[in-house]
Amino acid sequence: MSTSDKLSGKAKEWAGKATGNEEMEAEGKAQHTKGEVKGAADDATDTAKGTWKGATGKD
Repeated sequence: MSTSDKLSGKAKEWAGKATGNEEMEAEGKAQHTKGEVKGAADDATDTAKGTWKGATGKD
């Protein structure tokens, strides 16, 4: 979902800029940021799982 949020947010941000709609632009920025945060959290989870598996040999 994070990629979807990033792309949708960026599109909404650009549409807001193009039409002068500051509210839409702000919503797009927020949605894009949400996608980036979600992606970073997913990456951290994957890293932690890999570290745990490497340290214990268990999934």
